[in-house]
Amino acid sequence: MSAAYNREQHENLRQRTKEFGLRVIRMWKTLPHTTLSEVLGKQLLRCATSVAANYRAACLAKSGPDFFHKIKICQEEADESCLWIEYIIEAGILPESKLCNLLDEAQQLTAIMTASAITAKKRIQQEKNHRPQK
Repeated sequence: MSAAYNREQHENLRQRTKEFGLRVIRMWKTLPHTTLSEVLGKQLLRCATSVAANYRAACLAKSGPDFFHKIKICQEEADESCLWIEYIIEAGILPESKLCNLLDEAQQLTAIMTASAITAKKRIQQEKNHRPQK
């Protein structure tokens, strides 16, 4: 895999995570003005926008273990986004039909971050196995 392909892949995911956050911001603006909606909506807003922020940080990681740690945070935040979207649907705040695409994207981002974490962990292990013995 070439470095250019890897950079393009990272840039595409940077844009995708940012767009996910923006989609959640737009959805948040449509929530009814109730205490429950505000609490659930703010929780979703925090974790959904943090996926992009933490992915950007992962792209600037100083080492394999640093990348792994940051990508795990992205995974957790994407998965937590799924939870808050499910709460908003199941509490009857917004219908599933309005959130199914957003939930699908959160699930896909969770899967991508999970796969990235697995790959990063394997690379870290391979590097450890190929270090010269002292």
